[in-house]
Amino acid sequence: MSGALLRIEHLKKEYPGVTPLKDVNLTVNEGEIIAIIGSSGCGKSTLLRQINQMERATAGKIFLRDEEITASGYRTDLLRQKIGMIFQSFNLFSHLTVAENIMSAPVELLGRSRQDAYDRAKELVAKVGLSQKMLSYPDELSGGQQQRIAIVRALAMEPEILLFDEPTSALDPTMVGEVEAVIRKVAEMGVTMMIVTHDMEFARKISTRVLYMDEGGVYEDGSPEQIFERPQREKTRQFIHRLKVLTLSVESREFDFIGCHTAIEAFGQKNGVSKDVIRSLMLLFEELVTQLLLPRLPEPPRILWTVEYESKSECAEVSVRYNGEPFDVMESDNEISLRIVRGSSEHIRYAAEDGELSNCLSLTVRHHEGNK
Repeated sequence: MSGALLRIEHLKKEYPGVTPLKDVNLTVNEGEIIAIIGSSGCGKSTLLRQINQMERATAGKIFLRDEEITASGYRTDLLRQKIGMIFQSFNLFSHLTVAENIMSAPVELLGRSRQDAYDRAKELVAKVGLSQKMLSYPDELSGGQQQRIAIVRALAMEPEILLFDEPTSALDPTMVGEVEAVIRKVAEMGVTMMIVTHDMEFARKISTRVLYMDEGGVYEDGSPEQIFERPQREKTRQFIHRLKVLTLSVESREFDFIGCHTAIEAFGQKNGVSKDVIRSLMLLFEELVTQLLLPRLPEPPRILWTVEYESKSECAEVSVRYNGEPFDVMESDNEISLRIVRGSSEHIRYAAEDGELSNCLSLTVRHHEGNK
């Protein structure tokens, strides 16, 4: 990395009724390959559109090599020569051949001779394995081939940075691999890239750095190993593990028990939780809350019950936080309830922590094959 290539300061983008970008601050160094991940609507694609000046920011500044590209009067035609963008749709000119699609911008914008532009196009097309398609038209190519040519067309301008907006999302699954392979080749060329993607495996393999976006900005920024294996912040962890979360709060001995049971069942049905896991969660709630905790807790009782469910492993992690003096509920003398808790869960752990809800019990509920 030879230094900062792109710098974003307090970037904000507001639309009527929604503000996807509230305060984005970011520095991109030369040679970095940055994967941008996050839930739909979090502002990933909006960020790329601001960088490429397809839309004007509501507030904030963007610098490319210390030159403010958001400044009034900055020429967007010059910017297009420095920043390339590849979209979900391929945006190739249907009336031009592959060679002509790649040559047009270098000839018209960079003043290259047609021969030089053709030679460069031929060289780049060979790198993506499509030399035999130089004289073909876009409608004669598969989706994967069109996207490869779209990448080559952007590279032909020798941009300082390439932006990819979901480059594989419009492709048939059988074609995704070929485009990912080309992006890896581009990475080997040392081109700085920012890639918006929903493909976590691809993001992990290709990137040198990962941005998780949430709450209108860069929520967490780190290496692929950190983000995918040791995320530091709660929303990142939930997103990476595709966790579905249910939280119930009990603050009275006369709480709505039936409503809580119904909420657990509805949560399970909505998120495809197996029936045996739903039953176990309902049993645990009843035994832990009504039989083991409420009789013991001071007035007013406070219990925070959280379930995090991961569909891939069919596993639910239950966290039960409660107030009062340090007390491991699993040391209760209510043997019947304890037997039900142990039979419905595994990996039961108790810890005393700081804060009002200083007692924390963690349990794991797992689907077992054969259970309906």
